[in-house]
Amino acid sequence: MKPIYLDYNATTPLAPEVIEAMRPFIETNFGNPSSSHYFGKITKQAIENARTQVASLINCSADEIIFTSGGTESNNWALKGAAFANQKKGNHIIISAIEHPAITEVCKYLETCGFQISIAKVDQYGMINLTEIERQITSKTFLVSVMHANNEIGTIQPIQEIAAIIKNKNILFHTDAAQSIGKIKTDVKRLNIDLLSIAGHKVYAPKGIGALFIKKGTTLGKLIHGANHESGLRAGTENVIQIVALGKACEISLQNFNIYTRHMKEIRDLLHQKISQNFPHVKLNGHPENRLPNTLSLSFKDINAGELIESLSDKVALSAGSACHAGEVKMSSVLAAIHLEPAWAKGTIRFSAGRNTTVEEIEQTIILLKDALVP
Repeated sequence: MKPIYLDYNATTPLAPEVIEAMRPFIETNFGNPSSSHYFGKITKQAIENARTQVASLINCSADEIIFTSGGTESNNWALKGAAFANQKKGNHIIISAIEHPAITEVCKYLETCGFQISIAKVDQYGMINLTEIERQITSKTFLVSVMHANNEIGTIQPIQEIAAIIKNKNILFHTDAAQSIGKIKTDVKRLNIDLLSIAGHKVYAPKGIGALFIKKGTTLGKLIHGANHESGLRAGTENVIQIVALGKACEISLQNFNIYTRHMKEIRDLLHQKISQNFPHVKLNGHPENRLPNTLSLSFKDINAGELIESLSDKVALSAGSACHAGEVKMSSVLAAIHLEPAWAKGTIRFSAGRNTTVEEIEQTIILLKDALVP
């Protein structure tokens, strides 16, 4: 039996349409986009078409999209670029307690450069405390970075409400939207943000491609110095094959958005229902309503999730919420931030469904879980 894949928050397979869009640029359209001849014009036009496709998904102008190597690079650039370009405004950054390491590790580095980092707490559902955001703002605050939706528990943050708090204070607002793109509406105008990070491999495009939305009028330091690629901000000959892939992935996400999100939610809810029926001692992590339609983080009390996932690794792909070493539980920073008790944290599993997940796969997953957990 082919293994069941329920780890779409970690990465997604390439959509068939994306593979087909890449093919001409692998096989025949090899020109350098900076060249003025026929071969260069084809690839240059392909890049600009992809830029428009990405922009359409998040409702911005094409010239506000800069292509990167992925979500981590986009996050690094957003924070470092904003920090070093706005030093005259201040040295204070606010982030949430459940950010990805692609944010928290950047902040640790910026602290060594003289910047001050404040961390806003979240509640038991992983929802940020708006009052604390407002309380932490100082005259030196120039940037707030809060992820749109959490990769572990799926909680969707009140981005618009945060923007309303900070927008009259001349503070830049960045959101890591790696998990939300293609799953929930992500409209940069409605969200009222200045910077947004995209990761291609979360939206059925290849690994190694991403984008950063930079709102007109927002100043960032250059990421890579060299020739005048990507509006002079990120030098280096463009990765045409993967840029085309990301553009196509965003296009089909927009065209089929309601179909995809409805399917993922139905599959996720079916899985939750069947697990609850078969395993009464299970706890839901994350907000019960305001969470990604495909994400289900569950804790099985006094179960070692790492051992369970390893025993099922050839049959179903899952992710754990904690690591267990020598009898000690090292829970993730997200589970720690929502104050999950160690006995529950040890047994935390993230199920993340995708566009292609079937009811039959859910039924089989329940059988596999019962075989592994029921004596």
